[in-house]
Amino acid sequence: MGDTATAAAPTLGLTRPNAVDPSQVTFAAKDVEFSGWNGDILAVAVTEKDLQPGAPDSKFENAVLNRLDGQLGGLLSAAAAEEDFTGKPGQSVVLRVQGQAFKRVALIGFVAHNAACLQGLGELVASVAKAAKASSAAIVLASPSVIQGQFKLNAAAAIASGTVLGLHEDTRYKSEWKKVHLKQVDLIGMGSGPEVDQKLKHANHVSSGVMLGRDLVNSPANVLTPAALAEEASKITSMYSDVLTATILDAEKCRELKMGAYLGVAAASANPPHFIHLCYKPTGGNVKRKLAIVGKGLTFDSGGYNIKAVPIATIELMKWDMGGSAAVFGAAKALGQIKPPGVEVHFIAAACENMISGTGMRPGDIVTASNGKTIEVDNTDAEGRLTLADALVYACNQGVDKVIDLATLTGAMRVALGPSIAGIFTPSDELAEEFVGASEVSGEKFWRLPMEESYWEDMKSGIADMLNTGPMQPKGGAITAALFLKQFVDEKIQWMHIDIAGTVWSHKKRGATGFGVATLVEWVLKNSSS
Repeated sequence: MGDTATAAAPTLGLTRPNAVDPSQVTFAAKDVEFSGWNGDILAVAVTEKDLQPGAPDSKFENAVLNRLDGQLGGLLSAAAAEEDFTGKPGQSVVLRVQGQAFKRVALIGFVAHNAACLQGLGELVASVAKAAKASSAAIVLASPSVIQGQFKLNAAAAIASGTVLGLHEDTRYKSEWKKVHLKQVDLIGMGSGPEVDQKLKHANHVSSGVMLGRDLVNSPANVLTPAALAEEASKITSMYSDVLTATILDAEKCRELKMGAYLGVAAASANPPHFIHLCYKPTGGNVKRKLAIVGKGLTFDSGGYNIKAVPIATIELMKWDMGGSAAVFGAAKALGQIKPPGVEVHFIAAACENMISGTGMRPGDIVTASNGKTIEVDNTDAEGRLTLADALVYACNQGVDKVIDLATLTGAMRVALGPSIAGIFTPSDELAEEFVGASEVSGEKFWRLPMEESYWEDMKSGIADMLNTGPMQPKGGAITAALFLKQFVDEKIQWMHIDIAGTVWSHKKRGATGFGVATLVEWVLKNSSS
């Protein structure tokens, strides 16, 4: 193991994160009569169809709502009319009730199209529960048949994960914060027994990884230095040491491995680089498949000498440039708890900062990657691909069958697909199909984009093997970035590049999303079972 490079406590700004205990929510699937459920808030999920008028002697078309409305003396139908509640996704009505086993009842609008919709339902329940300071909640679907039988397990998990993530709020850097009260959530009418209990437990594991991913991206660069990121990654292996190990390479060891592209990016910073490699091996051995997941790990990106000087470059948010590595380590944490058999997984991040100094990389410099290929740096703000070049070579040298990399790589991707969809690039139809299948379980959105080989002509240098951006920039910039990365992947290995530049951050919520964690976990599980 290389030098773990003593993660010094942050001094700039004297900022230290508060020690905040993560909220722990217990889920239980129950087949009970909801009308007699005892607790703080009964959340009834309804569709627009459920709210349609029924027969002349009933307020709703839905029998469950009619029964509950009768139990509450018409309070439900009156409130729905007064609040103009129609069951649209995102709508909610909360009522304080008397003489019932439950203290409040909430109507929550939703649709059951996919996992993302059901996660949204869970998030809304969390919001309602937080506002009511509820310690217990039950979720019941007014029309359980809207969820098909084969989808019920994943639906329960999606609602559970949405609830947990809806409760999550990063308060580590606030002097005051509100306590989360919700501890118990019952899912009624979605089945019961060991299989659904295991799925709810799985949802909690995945959610813990997503929350870690969010917290890492939210952390400011004066706190989350490359050394601190390495320390956080090592903590994961300490927690799950039965299946995870850590190797942290210092700059000298990276020099021995000839990682000239990565070290060129890191050269300007006073904070030394840390190359992070976690390895998951199942307790029972018998590995049938070896995978690598590589994440871009720029803990801050100034742009270098091609400084991010225009507003669209959002230099003030460039702490998020390690969002790929955050997803990788979030997935590692989740998988450390799930412990899938038959699969070995390597989690890799070349962590560093892209800064400006007299020792830094200049436009026009030529760097040499660890596979011997030379790169003319025509833009120091296209640094992520340089770090990924050496990380991908290292990953391929681990004897893996498949490699996926995630990176907040291009502004072009933010323009092309916006804030909700990540772009994927791969020469392998099989890997694309496999990953999209995993995303259908996770609820995250991806779109496959072309790897137009003719664009590579513009990436060729007159004096080196290649440029790092080329004259086409920014036209087709996400495609040329993927073509660049392809130069550092063994052709015999299935490989996919995922550009998460648009999805890593929610401007609406002013915080990180944890995007990528859940789909990576599901992808690994697909490879574990296949």
